[in-house]
Parts: sequence; C-alpha cells; structure tokens
Amino acid sequence: MSGAEEDPSAPRRSQRERKQASQFVSFDSQQSKRKRPDDEESSELSDVDTPEARDDDEDVGQDYSAPKAKPKVKTSQRKSSPAANEPPKRRGRPPGKKLRITKVPGAPRTRKPRARKGGVAFDAEQVAKETKITNDNPLFNAIMNPSAALQSTVEDFLDSLTQSPAPAQGELINCIFRACGCNHTIDGDEAVDYDGIVDALDNITEALKQDDTPVYPLTSKLPAFKPFRESLSEFLSRLISSAAAMGQLYSTELMTTLQAWVVATSSSQLRSFRHTASVVALEVETALCEVAATVEKEAEVVSRQKEGERKRKKGKAEPVTAREKDLDGKAAEVRERRAKLAEFLKEFVDGVFVHRYRDLDPNIRAECVRAMGSWFSKYPAHFLDGQYLRYVGWVLSDSNTHVRLEAVKALALAYAQTEFIGVGALQHFTERFKPRLVEMAIGDTELSVRVAVVQVLQAIDSHGMLEDDQRSMLCLLVFDEEPKMRRAVSGFVKGVWEESLEERLVGKKPDAKDKKRAGFKALAMLLVRWGKALDKGKTSDDKDDIDEDGEHSEGSRRGRRKEVVDIVGPEQKGRTALAVDALWDEVPQVGDWESLLELLQLDHSASEEDPSSRSRGKKKGKHTASASSVDEVWRLEEVEEGVLLEVLSAALRKAKVIAASGKKGEEETVSSDITRALIKALPRLFVKYQTDPGRMSDVLQLPQLMKLDLYLEMRMITAYSALWDDIIKQFTSHSAQIVLMKAVTTIRHMMDATSLSNTNSVKVLELEEILSTSLRDVIQGRDELEIASFSEDEILALTGICTRLATLAGARDMVAWMEEDERGMQSSAWDIVMALVERGKLGYKEEELMIDQALHLQTLYIIWKARGLTTGHDPSPEEFQYRDDLRNRRDNLVEKLLEFTVGTQSNTAEGVRRSAFQNLMNLHILFCPAQSIAPDGSALPTAALAMTLDDENQYRCAGFVQAEIERYAEELNNNADAEPASDGEDSEQDRSEGEEEREGKGAKKTGQKKSKGNLSSKTTPGADSIRSQLENEYIFMGIIATFLRAIRAGAIDFRHCAVLLAHFGRLGPSFDLCAKLIAEILREEGMYKQNGEAVVAVITQAVGESFLMTLDGITENEENTVALTKLLSTCFIIRGAQLAVVKRLDSQFVVNVHTSLLSWLFKRIAAYDTAGNKKARTQCISFFRVLQPLLNAVDNRDSLKIKAHLDQALAQSKLEVPATSKAWDSYRAYEKKLTMAKDKGISGKTKKTKPSKTIDPTTTDDEGMATDASIAPKSKTARDAAAIDSGVDEDESGRDSPVAAPRTPKRRPRPRPVARPRTPEHTSPELSRSPSPAQSVPSARHSSPPLSEPPLTPEPEEMTTPTTSRKRQHSPDEDGSVQESVADTNASSPEIPDSQDDQVHIRRKRIRH
Repeated sequence: MSGAEEDPSAPRRSQRERKQASQFVSFDSQQSKRKRPDDEESSELSDVDTPEARDDDEDVGQDYSAPKAKPKVKTSQRKSSPAANEPPKRRGRPPGKKLRITKVPGAPRTRKPRARKGGVAFDAEQVAKETKITNDNPLFNAIMNPSAALQSTVEDFLDSLTQSPAPAQGELINCIFRACGCNHTIDGDEAVDYDGIVDALDNITEALKQDDTPVYPLTSKLPAFKPFRESLSEFLSRLISSAAAMGQLYSTELMTTLQAWVVATSSSQLRSFRHTASVVALEVETALCEVAATVEKEAEVVSRQKEGERKRKKGKAEPVTAREKDLDGKAAEVRERRAKLAEFLKEFVDGVFVHRYRDLDPNIRAECVRAMGSWFSKYPAHFLDGQYLRYVGWVLSDSNTHVRLEAVKALALAYAQTEFIGVGALQHFTERFKPRLVEMAIGDTELSVRVAVVQVLQAIDSHGMLEDDQRSMLCLLVFDEEPKMRRAVSGFVKGVWEESLEERLVGKKPDAKDKKRAGFKALAMLLVRWGKALDKGKTSDDKDDIDEDGEHSEGSRRGRRKEVVDIVGPEQKGRTALAVDALWDEVPQVGDWESLLELLQLDHSASEEDPSSRSRGKKKGKHTASASSVDEVWRLEEVEEGVLLEVLSAALRKAKVIAASGKKGEEETVSSDITRALIKALPRLFVKYQTDPGRMSDVLQLPQLMKLDLYLEMRMITAYSALWDDIIKQFTSHSAQIVLMKAVTTIRHMMDATSLSNTNSVKVLELEEILSTSLRDVIQGRDELEIASFSEDEILALTGICTRLATLAGARDMVAWMEEDERGMQSSAWDIVMALVERGKLGYKEEELMIDQALHLQTLYIIWKARGLTTGHDPSPEEFQYRDDLRNRRDNLVEKLLEFTVGTQSNTAEGVRRSAFQNLMNLHILFCPAQSIAPDGSALPTAALAMTLDDENQYRCAGFVQAEIERYAEELNNNADAEPASDGEDSEQDRSEGEEEREGKGAKKTGQKKSKGNLSSKTTPGADSIRSQLENEYIFMGIIATFLRAIRAGAIDFRHCAVLLAHFGRLGPSFDLCAKLIAEILREEGMYKQNGEAVVAVITQAVGESFLMTLDGITENEENTVALTKLLSTCFIIRGAQLAVVKRLDSQFVVNVHTSLLSWLFKRIAAYDTAGNKKARTQCISFFRVLQPLLNAVDNRDSLKIKAHLDQALAQSKLEVPATSKAWDSYRAYEKKLTMAKDKGISGKTKKTKPSKTIDPTTTDDEGMATDASIAPKSKTARDAAAIDSGVDEDESGRDSPVAAPRTPKRRPRPRPVARPRTPEHTSPELSRSPSPAQSVPSARHSSPPLSEPPLTPEPEEMTTPTTSRKRQHSPDEDGSVQESVADTNASSPEIPDSQDDQVHIRRKRIRH
C-alpha cells in the first residue's frame, strides 16, 4: 500500500494495545501483496480474538476494545531474520509471492480494506443482513469480500496456526459452518476434540431442523454470493499450497482436523452441510493434487542428482561426500512428504468422494465428477488408475443430464494426458466403457452430452482404440438432424476420410490432380457405405448389396409412390446435403466444386479388367473423355457418381450462401463463375445421364443455380435454346415423378428470367405442342375411349402423358391449352382426358395411376378456370357464358368423382377411389358457400357457383373414411404381426372375474412383447419395409387431413367427425393430432355456434363406438376410450388464467351426455348379465372409468340430475353392486366423484365470484357466473334461506331429502356460523325476493331429454312444479330459528348448494312401489 493511501493521523493499532498471541484476525487489502512492519504483524498474534467485521477496521480508532495484553510470546523464526525464509523458497513456494521480511523500522501504518476500482467498499454488516449469516468469522468475511487479498489472509491464518493451533483451527471450522449457512460457533477445544465431532454435528443438525432450511452460499441466488464459489476455491487452494510451502501441512494438525470435520459433515442429513463439505473436500483434494505433482517433480530432480553423483564416481571407492548425504536427506524428506500426501489424498477420496459421487442430489454428484476430472489433469500419475476411472464410467449412466455431461468432460481431461494413454488401466477402462460411450453419442437425449462424447471418442480414435464397426456408427452421425452434432462429428469423419485416401494411394505416386480426384473417390465410397448402413439399419462394409442403379444413397426414388413423391420439394435437403454442410470446413474436396464438376464429366463406365461389370449405355460426343484417361485409383462406380452429383448440387448451393454473406460483390462473382462453368458442363451431363432417372433428377436441379441473364450478356442465346431443348427432352421422355417435378421447377425458374422472355415463350409453346401431339398420337384411330382396349405400352404412354400434364398444370395455367379444339376440328384435351376418366369405373388395376393423374389434371383445370371468375353485379354475356361453361364442366367432374368415391355401380380401384375422394373434397372446399365470403363480408368470385354436398353423400363419404380407417388399422396389425384379440371367448365365461383380470394383464404384457419383437424383426432387414409403412401412413393421413379440411371449411357437417374420434389412440400419434383438432371444432360449435345438441350426439356416438371396440376385442382395454373422454372433456369448458372459467357448454348438454351414455351402458350390462357372459359384463362395468373425465365440467346441480338418473337406471336394470367386488371399483369411483362434484362447484364459484348489483335472476354460468359477494361462499343460513325462497318447507325438506340420494354417503354437518345481526343494506338478494312463476320457467328448459335415447326416469324438475314461496320473509331476528330448524335436516342428508342465483331447489318425493 503506497504512502499516499495511508492516513498518518489515524491511530496506529500497535500503539494502543498490543496483543501477544492472538487468534487469527484478517484485514482486507488489494489483491497485490503488501509489505507490513514487524510490529504490525506482532499485533495480530494474541491468545484472544475479538471477531470484528472487516469494514470496522476503518474506524479502529473510535470504538476499538481489545483484551488485556498478555506476556509477549516469542514470534516465529520466520520473522526474525531473512535467512529463515530460505527453506520455504526451496520447497517450491508459488511464484510471484514474496515472503514477508523484516522491514526497516519506521512509522507503522494502519491497514484499511480497499475496494476495487470503480466499486464500493465491502460492507460486512450489510451482507450479513442480506444473507442472514453472521459476520463474526474473519476467514468467511475475506472469502465473501471480492476485493480481499486472499494470499495475505492465508498467511495471517498460518501465522495464527503456528502461535495458537487450536483457536486457529476452530476459526477454519467455523468458516466452513458459515459457508454451510450455519451461525453456530465452536471454540478451539471443540475443534480438536475428534471424538466429539459426530455428537457436535448431531446437536447442530437437530437445532437447524427446528428452523427453516437455511440459505447457503453455494446454491443461493443472492448477488452477494455470486463470486463465493470461486473465492472459496481460491482460498482453499492458496491455503494448502502455502501450508505445504511453509511445511505446516506436514508438521501441524491442520489436515487432520480438516479431514475429521469435513468427512463427518459430508455425511450430514442436511443438504447444505453435505453439499458444502463435499465441495470443500474436493477443492482441498484438488489443491493436494497440485502439491503432490510438485513433490513428484522434486523427487525426480533429486533422483537425477543422485544418479549423476554416482556416475561421477565411476565405481571408485570414495567415501560418502557431504553432497551425497545432503541428497540422501532430501530424498528421505521427499519420501516422507509423498507418503503423507498419499495418505491425505486417500482419506478424502475414501471418506467423501466414494460416498458422495452417488448422492441423491445431482449437484453433489456433478461436483464430485467434475473434481475427478481436474484430478486427472493435475495429478495423472496417481489418478489415472482403474480404481478411480471406474467411478466416472459408472456415472456415464446417471439419470441426470448435468452429471453425465460432467463425466464426459472428466474423460476428455483424462484422454488429454497423451503420455498416459498407453497405461494399462486407461486402456482397460476404454475397452470396458467404449460401447457405452458410442451408445451415448448415438442416442443420448441431451444434445450437449452427445457433442461432448463425440470429442472424447475422437480422442480415443486418435490412439487407434476404436473398432471399425464403432467408427462406422459414429460416422453415420454426419447425417444427424442436429447441426451441432454434424459439426461435432466432422473432425472424426475427416480422420476416417484421410485414412481411406491413404489406403487408395498406397504404392502410388500421384500428382496433385490425381490426389484430389482420389480424395473425391474416397469421399464417395464413404458416403455410399454410410448411406447403405443407414438404409439397412446397421453398419456394414459389404458393397455387394448396393443397388446397381445407384439409388441407395437417397433411397429407391424410382419406386416411390405418386402421393409420396409430391412432398419432395426442390428446396428440401437430402442427407448428402447435410453431410456437405457439416464437412465444408473439414474436407477440402467438398468445397472444390470446380474439380468435382470436371470429374463428373469424365466417362467412368469402361474398365480394362472387366468391361461387362459396369456395362452402361455408351455416351457419344466429342467432349467425352476416353476410358484410358481414367485411372483406377479414382474411377467411380455408378452409385458413387450419383452421390457425387448430390455433393455437387449441395456444394454449389453452399458456395452461393457463403458468398451472399461475404463481401459486397462476392455473390455476383461466385454466381457468374458457377453459371459459366455450368454452361459448358450441362450439355455433357444431360447426354451422360439421359437414361438414368435418378441421376437426371439431380442434373435438372443445376440450372436453378444459374444466373440466366448471363446467357444474354454473353450473347449465347443459342446455348440457352439448347438448354431448353435438353430440359424439354427430359420432360417428355421420362415418366418418373421425381424427374418431372424437378423439370417443372427448372422451367419455372427459366420463365422468371424476363430478359429472355421471347425465347421462353417460344419454347413453352413448343412444349405444349409436343404434349398435345403425343396425346393425340396415342389415341389416334379410337372413337370410344371409354371402353376401348389399350395395350400395355399404350397404357404406359397415356399414364406418362397424364402425369406430365398434371405436373405441368400444377405450376402453369393450362386452361387455354386444354380447351383448344381448333374450332371444332378435333377433340379438346379436356374431352380426351374426361373420356379417359370414364374408364375408372372399369376397375383395371394397370390403369389406376393413369386415372389418378387424369382426375388430378381435371381438378387443377377447374381450379385454374375458377381464377377467371369475376365479382361484378352485372356480368356481361361473356361472363355468363364463362360461368355456365365452368359450372357444366365442374358438375360433370363432380358427378364422376362421386361415382368413383361412393357409387355402387362402378368397380373402381382403391387408388382411384382415394384420389377421387380427395379431389371431390377439394372442389367442395373451393365452392363451399361458407368459403365464398371474404373476411370483410364481401362475396368472392366463387359465390356465384356455390356448391353443397347433400346429406346422403356426406354419410357415404363418412363411410368411405371409416372403410379407409379399417383398412389402415388392418395394415398396422399385419405389420406388427399381432395375434387376434380373443378366441374361445365363450369357453372362458365360467372363469372368475379375478382370474380373468390377471390373465388379461398377463396376456397383454405377453402380446406387447411379442408384437414388439415381431415388429423389430420385420423392420430390421432394410429400409424397404420402413419406407413402405411410412408411405402408407402418409397416404392414409392425406385422406384424413382432406376430410378434416372439408369439415373445417363447412363442406362436410361436423357431426361426421365422430367417425374419426372413435379411433382415438389406435392409429398413431399423427391421427391423434387430427382428433385434437376435432375437439377444437366441437368446442367452437357447442359454445359459440349454439349447436350443443349436435355436439352431444357426436360425443356419445364417438365414446360408444370407441368402447365397443374394447368389447369386441379390437382393442385390448379401455385406455383409448379413457384418453378420448379426457380429450372430449375440454369441449365442455374453457379455462383461462388460474383456471378461471372463460366459457362453458350449457349444462343441459353435459347432463345429456352422461344420461345417454349411462342408459346405453346399463342396457348392455343387463344383456350380458342375462346371457351369462361374465367377461363382457366385467368389461362393461369398466365403462364407468371412461365416464369419470367427463365429470370435470359438471357443477353441483347437474351432478344431482346425473346421480338420480344413475340410481334409477341401476334400479330398473335390477343390478346389485357387491360391496367387495373389485369389478365394480370403477362404478364406486364414478359415484364418489359425482357426489363430490357439488362441493367442487361451490369452491370453484367461491374463488371467481365478483360482486354484482343486478337483481336479474336469469344469470347463468355462460354469462359470467356472477354472484353477490355477500353470499360467496354461502353459509348454512344463506343456503337455508334460499331453500325457503324456493318454496320448500322445512318439514318437507327434512322428510324427503334422505330419499333423494339413497346411495350417496352422508356428509358431516358443517359447524354452525355465529349469528350476526344483519342490516338491510347487507341482506343477500336471495333473502329479499321470491322467484315468480315467470322466473321459474327458464329452469324448466334444462330438463330436455337427450337426443340419442330418452332417460329412464323423469328429470327432478318434472316431479314437482316449483311455485312461488307462500312464506313471508324472515326478519334478521328469525334467522337463527331458521338455522336451528334446518340444521338437523342438513346433518342427516347431503347438502344441495345452489349453483346459480336464479336456480331453485327441487324436492324429490319418495317413489312408492
């Protein structure tokens, strides 16, 4: 501290009262080392310490009080002379830290704590108030103070440890207690009483258990604790290193005391103690590792010195010299220190780590594993051993993500010690845990863990310790869906690629060009191998299974179904593009697109050894390279050429993206370079791959990357026309859907080049003329196309033409072309295609795709033509004619579509039926009246041609969807190889119910295991079966999505969605998402469009049909139906923030749902009971479990109605409910939940009611559920008064209420509230008015019967007609008597609280038999 910073006027501490052998007292200072005089140091050493806050030292001259001075104790020799400082220096004191030396006598200065620059001085008292941790410990205050010099604090503590060991050790233990958030203090005697540590901790624990869980610094979010973890680590590190340098680590009881307390505290029941003690132990262990590593180096130095001294003698019999004695003494000292350090290390590992690495708290486990990683790096000679590595290996399977991540990081530090890789323990550990590491890299749930594991495996592979199959599995991650994962594995893939390249160049001396091409060959080989392994579901190096047409890299695109190819857009990336993006910065060949383009133009088909093995059509042209110019080192297979074509396309896109984000003008340059190179290369590529659909689809993407205006700038219009000709040739010669889609996308890109519009117009007309000619050539000479016979070649030709036309019509308006008939000289394309559509009713399987494409083409024609409609109020004659022509063509097409979809006179194929259904729904959505109105209310052009689907056809369409669902469900069962649900049902009727349930559960588990095994066995062989399943699912979901869109648009009535809801949970997650959309539709219809009756019909039908599948053995249990009712329960009520009711369905409809389902259920139970079918009867009883989720929206009044219907239905069915039968548990649970519903309604209303001044008695829940604040919650007085207002006499209420619900458990009477005098202004509105007959009428409408089946018993409202009360209003003085008269009745019967202000209580009369 400089002299300018001192205050000369401040009283010097040594001039007041000097303490002789004081306990440790710390002062704050800057981080830099300060030199202090001897007398200042001496003043800090005394037998007694008065703990003070650090900031109190600034005012020591004011209120300082110290104990009486004791006889001065002789200070340590370290202070007496500079010579005493030499041994610590020789023992390796940390560099940059100078020991304190005797200073020239001068004016002593008082030390003050200094804050950081720009900051505020540390206030210990304020921190103590915020953290609730006392500031009586100087060590803890120094750790908490971010501006304290911890090295000075440590040195002062070690001085105190020398003078007064016990108090100093007590201060250290108290510091640990403060770090635990504990304010308990122990003295020096207790600190060194090792036998009483456990008892002392038990007492502290019991005391703290009485208080709330203390806040402790390691987990607290307070700002004051933010730097605590780092400061604690630094303090402990400096303490151990300084104690070792000064010898006190070995000569004092510091480590013994610290170990005894920390080990015992780390096993405490309190998490704060256990966590903090574990951290302290681990940090001390880390510091000991550094000290032990230093001692190891010192031992090596001494050993080399001794060896050098022996060599100097050269065998001479010389006496032992003083140097040899000195070296022997040093060696003995070093051995002693090593032994003590090894003992210290072992104590902490065995006492703390071994127990806490599997602690219940994941934070403690993570701390342990992180510390082990640091030990690996700081003291590898000791810790890179099997007995320590195994702990990290075990933690790799921890359930907590953070712990697994720390374990992986620890292993990364272990494998970073390259000089110890060859150690047997590390190799054994690697062999043991390699499979687990590979498994984590491939399938761990956390992305960060996977990325870290890949880095570890890369380090393992760099030493050649990974198997080939494991390397192949890791290389597959280059196709992973996560970009971070692909980038992480790119370095690993680079190493594999370099090894493959070296293998190909063994024994060769290639030049730079050949080496670059060999790199492309190696890359292609690897991508093909990994693609094959990914398709097969396993890693394999066998190349014989690769398809000869080279389609394996992206799956068999040629065999894809039309519906699936439609989703493959031009902008979607394949897995090869993902690999290119990941390897762009690692593998240089990936970014060298120019060399790759040059390589692909060469002819790799010929081979001198076996020309027939790679037979392919000869590519003739003056630019084609000869086979002799292709070296065998980089000759490409067909499949490799296909992969490199994908690499080229992805590399060009990546280059353009990088250039776009670069300097200004760089994008223009790169785009021009790409265009010039492709202008030269595209003609060769078109010629080379013209017969290969898979390769051609990749080549057709390249023109989309060109800057087409460059053709005009370079005056290469002829080359541009040639490019058009090549594209038209490929479009008219190929029939593969993927090629046609890529060609149409390229044509659209070329049409966007406005500078070349003249050439574009001419070429498009040429294309249309070619298509028209080809269509008429095939049907030439046939008059009746509807019944004409076609050869197989003609059918293929017509299929290809229709596919081309449909694909082109999807991107271009073809209306004029299809209507062109040359003034009646020939049939138009519309007429020809409609004639082909007529052939759909013949049901020829080979014509299925042709009819499908023809229907799609005609639908696109109607859609394009509808764009020409106008919205004028006074259309012209031309517009009238246009509308009539469109209406006629549309109606004609719709008639055909209906016939194919739901007609009975045709033998339509399945594919045609599906296509006709989707096109039919699309047309009805387009011309639906509900969709013909704009958001602003104006009419759209399609309003003039609105079209609806009659009810009969709607039911038939719903039947078609039902048939498709059953077909798809059967396919799922076949794929899973599921056994029949049940056989021999009748033979098992005599079994007991308990046996049936046990056997059913066992059969269920067995069936699940068996189906899983069969499914895996079927999907393992390759990608074909998996792709087939995905294609079937996509086709099926296309039908469901189209049907849902029609319902959503209003073309199909929403009542038909019950067909879909009945199969909820049966057909996969994609189908279930559609069912959730249906729930939203029902909620909207019931609450906002007032279609509650229809919603009831949909719900009852869906739930009933879903449960029938369980009864019929189609589904194993009622779980799907329970999930369905949970979903449908959201249709009854909409909740907002804090579960507040925003909107709800009218209660009568909710009641109708329950009563209808209950009536349906009891009829089935009675039927099965009569037939003696116990199994079906037991399954029927489980239906009560299905009904329970639907009770969530039932209020108290509705629950009474449902309960009455339930009791009456049970009585009429003459069923007895056994008290101990397990089969009826679901009934009892439903009844209990129904009984509790009224209490739920009261509590729900209590929380959300608002004061209301209105006296309108017709307020309902739909209108806000507002009640008067004075009656929420209702007391017994208010409820009784409401009963009086409703016209129910006290005697009648007490007499009839027990019969109202004979099976309902009795409730305890609530405590009677203290009667308070009421004033007129506080009187409840219910007590001041009586409902009139007119006001009672609205409640009668809630008793309408359900739609599906009439109730078995009349509703409660119909038993007694509510009348106006004949009793006079009670005065406040009479309220008490009213309470007393009704109290006995309420004590013996269920409470019937009001659900709304306008509702009246209904008394039920006893039914006499």
